[in-house]
Amino acid sequence: MSMISARLASSVARTLPKAATQVACKAAYPAASLAARKLHVSATQRSAEISSILEERILGVAPKADLEETGRVLSIGDGIARVYGLNNIQADEMVEFSSGLKGMALNLEPDNVGVVVFGNDKLIKQGDIVKRTGAIVDVPVGDQLLGRVVDALGNAIDGKGAINTKDRFRVGIKAPGIIPRVSVREPMQTGIKAVDSLVPIGRGQRELIIGDRQTGKTALAIDTIINQKRFNDGQDESKKLYCIYVAIGQNVRLSPRL
Repeated sequence: MSMISARLASSVARTLPKAATQVACKAAYPAASLAARKLHVSATQRSAEISSILEERILGVAPKADLEETGRVLSIGDGIARVYGLNNIQADEMVEFSSGLKGMALNLEPDNVGVVVFGNDKLIKQGDIVKRTGAIVDVPVGDQLLGRVVDALGNAIDGKGAINTKDRFRVGIKAPGIIPRVSVREPMQTGIKAVDSLVPIGRGQRELIIGDRQTGKTALAIDTIINQKRFNDGQDESKKLYCIYVAIGQNVRLSPRL
């Protein structure tokens, strides 16, 4: 009886580890399979996410074509350049010459464009390249310009530093018509007795000063500007008269001193 019990125990002992191992393996197989499936699904989702992000980035980038329309100078003289090749240029658009000078397109003709040169036209030669900028000519405006000397583009040339103003207006603004304008009803005192008594001038009026060379035309205008100081030093804004002297065809060295 004891021998039968020993054999039975030995048989059970031999068979028990195999069954336990088989049960453990069978229990481990589904877990490993599930983990592999999760890993595969996670990798697939990550790949799809990266693909969608790349697609959004690619589609979100706007194509930028670095194309510049250029032309060439046909002729140059008296501050006017005739340019060929700028077929799509706009009126009053800023252009840049190969010498670094800038100009403004005015006369848009079928075969060429008339460009006003801002600077010494002697630096421009026939055949020079002219490049569009795509920007309409504008200048800085504001009270910061009072008492300053600027060039045609509003750049300071008086040696007092840059003009700090954020407001800019286009130079091609249409002037108001007759109806919106206020009639001339207030006199302007020039401070010159001969003018104020014989040829009275009103605010808002245009007055032409003609005469031969070296007869004092510029001196008359400058004296009128200087005589407005007594009104501009006061507190009454209605009596102040802001004067702007535009030097056209004058000596560049003389203009800042004026």
